[in-house]
Amino acid sequence: MPYYGVQNTPCEWSYTSPPRYREPEIDVTLDVEITDPEGRTQRVPAFWAGNNTWRVRYAPHAPGAYRLRSVCSDAENPALHGVEGALEATAYEGTNPLLRHGPLRMAENRRHLEHRDGTPFLWLADTWWMGLCRRLPWPDGFRELTADRVAKGFNVVQIVAGLYPDMPALDARGANEAGFPWDRAFKHINPAYFDMADLRIAHLVQSGMVPCIVGSWGYYLTQLGPDVLRRHWRNLIARWGAYPVVWCVAGEALMPYYLDRPEGEDLQRLQEDLRAQWSALVRDIRAMDPYGHPITIHPTRYGREQLDDPALLDLEMLQTGHSGYSTLPTTVDMVEESRFREPRLPVLVGEANYEGIMGGSGADVQRFLVWSTLLSGAAGYTYGANGIWQVNTAEVPYGPSPHGASWGHTPWDVAARLPGSAQVGLARRLLGRHPWWRFRPHPEWVEPHHAPGLRMAPYAAGIPGEVRVVYLPASHAFAALHGNVFLREMEPEDVYRAILFDPITGEAIECGAIDGNEAGGARFPRPPVIQDWVLVLERR
Repeated sequence: MPYYGVQNTPCEWSYTSPPRYREPEIDVTLDVEITDPEGRTQRVPAFWAGNNTWRVRYAPHAPGAYRLRSVCSDAENPALHGVEGALEATAYEGTNPLLRHGPLRMAENRRHLEHRDGTPFLWLADTWWMGLCRRLPWPDGFRELTADRVAKGFNVVQIVAGLYPDMPALDARGANEAGFPWDRAFKHINPAYFDMADLRIAHLVQSGMVPCIVGSWGYYLTQLGPDVLRRHWRNLIARWGAYPVVWCVAGEALMPYYLDRPEGEDLQRLQEDLRAQWSALVRDIRAMDPYGHPITIHPTRYGREQLDDPALLDLEMLQTGHSGYSTLPTTVDMVEESRFREPRLPVLVGEANYEGIMGGSGADVQRFLVWSTLLSGAAGYTYGANGIWQVNTAEVPYGPSPHGASWGHTPWDVAARLPGSAQVGLARRLLGRHPWWRFRPHPEWVEPHHAPGLRMAPYAAGIPGEVRVVYLPASHAFAALHGNVFLREMEPEDVYRAILFDPITGEAIECGAIDGNEAGGARFPRPPVIQDWVLVLERR
């Protein structure tokens, strides 16, 4: 009797052995060889589900008949080894973009992400580092936050798989409804923890959100060792590899524990050792993952600097700082520098100023960050709200981090309503109306324009002869009001429809037709209010 599945959608079956293993998840390794309709074979890891049961999750990539054969490290167990079966998969006919278009991959130009069918994917993530713990309760709280982010235009959630930042290992704040992901000796995985996490990961995907799974915070490598993390990653791949996920190997990979601050040569030796170990783990993840999901790593600054070989990555992730306005130039500098480093990788701002952190970094900061980085060639942007990433609640605030202080006490459901989250979503929606994946930065299209040392000036990008998008920071709105911001290098034969877009409200103001003078110039339309604006020029 075959199993039945749907294209790009996880299906599941199990294998149960007689109760003969004392430590089954340690004593036994189980995989399933799956041969697709084209005759290609993948080796899919199974996860230990408790007692003497293992489960397999698999997402067929195409309709048709698949052949199954189990491969167990205990070849003498007929219940686990050499068991043959079949899977019949039908086409997906729904509207979920992740299931309709397939999981993500790096595009051929190595500048952006796309779905398996070639559909471009513009990354707009929210930061829920501790979103799998019970502080964000299932189902009501988790579903509420998911619905809010989907409505605002987010399509990714960055979330840690149980080994969290800003706390010691197995801190009570990190438990979910079934406890912790591992026992206190870090010898045995707790399947019940991951069963509860499964509900949350599945809900994100069902809602059209890509889970960016952070395996652990970086300091767990030194605390637990590479063997434990390999087992941890095998479990994650087996459980969630069938979903359209992105793997983030670690958070702040080269940072020692918060209270452990080696210096000088000691720090250098530690980081060299960590780079080698993370690189080895990335190679193991690639070998274990039959789907080839994109891999990135979360850094203290540049993702590529966390490994011996940056070519092991599919995405460059940046962390650019939390100090309000002072980090805005740094963020753009890092994006531009990263785009021209080799090997070429799509560049993501993976962590920047959290809205509300330290009582600052308001919506104006969020708008500048999302527009300036996307128009500078970033493949995506990650927003964060202080109060959400650590899941504060009104009744029980997160409390102090290991360094002794709290980043803020705003409850998560209050932080969810901060205005910046809706406003960064407007950026993705506006760019999504155009072939943004063909955009290139063109600072010369506007004068004055941004440059190193002048980061608060206007930004421009687009496709010559088709569409231009210009972001006018609030610092230059007064100049535009008085006719001192100019559009440059306009094609003399082209006439553009001009739309002034309000990045705060989403209102679009028609400004009529704009064409260049004999020198290819025109004035930026007069803004009705002194604030930041986005000008869209569409060829008529």
